[in-house]
Amino acid sequence: MQEKIQQEIQKQLDRIEAEEHVRILHCVESGSRAWGFASPDSDYDVRFVYLRRGEDYLRLDQKRDVIEWKLDEVYDISGWDLQKALRLLHRSNPTVFEWDASPVVYCTTPEWEQVRALLPDYFQRRTGMHHYLNTAKHTAKAYLRTEQVRLKKYFYVLRPLLACRYITEYQSAPPVAFSALAEAVLAPEMRPLVEDLVARKMQTPEVGTGEHIPALDAYLQTLTAQAEQDVAALPAGPGRDWAPLNALFIRLLKGEDPLV
Repeated sequence: MQEKIQQEIQKQLDRIEAEEHVRILHCVESGSRAWGFASPDSDYDVRFVYLRRGEDYLRLDQKRDVIEWKLDEVYDISGWDLQKALRLLHRSNPTVFEWDASPVVYCTTPEWEQVRALLPDYFQRRTGMHHYLNTAKHTAKAYLRTEQVRLKKYFYVLRPLLACRYITEYQSAPPVAFSALAEAVLAPEMRPLVEDLVARKMQTPEVGTGEHIPALDAYLQTLTAQAEQDVAALPAGPGRDWAPLNALFIRLLKGEDPLV
């Protein structure tokens, strides 16, 4: 079944390149399958970065910088123009770092390696922590204040809070795989509980619900309070130079070898 899925995803990527007249530079899995705790009925969140033909960037009627290709019960396939990805990288958008670090890579290119080389220079701790903290707080407010909770929503709160903890401790972008994140920063006393919850989620449909877990609720509150203190103590990051990103985009658009 997995091989069939891989073949279908590659088929869709080939169609995108042919019909949209683009070149896909990097394509990965995002969401729960990349995090490592997909439910039995989780869809495939396929994300990619592409480059158009040079002439398309000179049109008066500009092309959209997003391709929303397929959305059904099995596949969610969409991508960003390289211009959009680089602009977001300049703002230290966490999604760019997550797409690069996904452990499930469907395809990549030497051109993307050039993008990857610039990523560390554009990571800003405050931006990353704001993103993950706001994600966790919004999800907790929306889904963890009912008598019964959807099990997967615990992870949608826990994972970003652990990402905040990771940024504070390691001062770099957090890993995508939940197992690596937990190994690095999850409190030892919480590991048996979280490992059990991971196993339950992976055996439960997406709509699976359960009782509140008081110990986990308390831990999430502690992590939230700590993240709020940590992000408040961080100064605004320095402005980042556009020049390396502009040079990279032009070089890739021209198809130039960076070593020449």
